[in-house]
Amino acid sequence: MSLKAIEFNQVCKQYSQSGDFVVDHVNLSINEGEFITILGSSGSGKTTLLKMINRLYEPSEGTINLFGEDIATIDPVKVRRKIGYVIQQVGLFPHMTIAQNIATVPKLLKWPQPKIKERVDELLNLVGLDPKEFKNRYPSQLSGGQQQRIGLARALAIDPKIMLLDEPFGAIDAITRLHLQDELMRLHGGLKKTFLFVTHDINEAFKLGTRVMIMNNGKVSQFDTPQSIVKNPADSFVSSLMRSSREQERFWEGLD
Repeated sequence: MSLKAIEFNQVCKQYSQSGDFVVDHVNLSINEGEFITILGSSGSGKTTLLKMINRLYEPSEGTINLFGEDIATIDPVKVRRKIGYVIQQVGLFPHMTIAQNIATVPKLLKWPQPKIKERVDELLNLVGLDPKEFKNRYPSQLSGGQQQRIGLARALAIDPKIMLLDEPFGAIDAITRLHLQDELMRLHGGLKKTFLFVTHDINEAFKLGTRVMIMNNGKVSQFDTPQSIVKNPADSFVSSLMRSSREQERFWEGLD
């Protein structure tokens, strides 16, 4: 039986008492090892939901459990050290080498130097970059796609059980993006970690997700497998997403 990695219980987020809910009474659970994609338009609550998991934002109401433990009872720094976090801007330190960037958290945790060096080499190989060639370079000497791979490696450094990815490929060209999607699927299959991946790209969401969470106006419209969503859209918003995707397909078919 799969462990429950993440559980949301009546989770809400308001930025002011008089404002609307940015995240509105979300109840769901995610099993260990799932690859969950979170899809929705701008302002639908995707990023807010993600940031509440690592306590960058606190819920206005409700509880979030990680492996059965209420994160509100845990020091936020300890929560974040158990979770890998990757964002679109990558956020590599420009004055540090690639090896130093990847080693940031292990150094904070006072890992011995030989263990850090071994882990850096292991992670560079994992994301498809030769350690001898890349570990002494600086971020400015890497392409956007290579920087994003380093961001992934850094997030994986302390072997977190949960990875949060907030539109990590949004600023990357289409060809590199496809390659990175394939790489991420390969990584997830080999690591057996729980991934939550925010995107506004329906094709990306349905390609990557074992289940897809579709958000609209702070609520979860549907949370199911890609196949089930295509066959049985839960509401008019989900139906409109399906139609827009099919219209894009028909456009390309018309150019053949």
